[in-house]
Amino acid sequence: MPRLTPLTRLRVPLGGQEIELQQLDHDAGGMSLLRTRIREKSRFTVFDIDPLTARAWGEALLTWAARQPVDSSAAQAPAAAAAARGGDGDG
Repeated sequence: MPRLTPLTRLRVPLGGQEIELQQLDHDAGGMSLLRTRIREKSRFTVFDIDPLTARAWGEALLTWAARQPVDSSAAQAPAAAAAARGGDGDG
């Protein structure tokens, strides 16, 4: 049975989707994977990615976000949600 370790949970303010990131480790060992679960109402999308893909995806997200204008109210929402969970919002 694989072990799932919760990393972070986010809620998209405009669409209401819930995004959950978990570390997936198999009992037999091997590479850890990043499980991404996206919930839209009753529909779930779940996929597991390797560390290299996770790094490339993360860098693409950061590059895109850095190019966007900052709306201070929207920027504070993820940080406030993370603080309420006791996390730092970085995963």
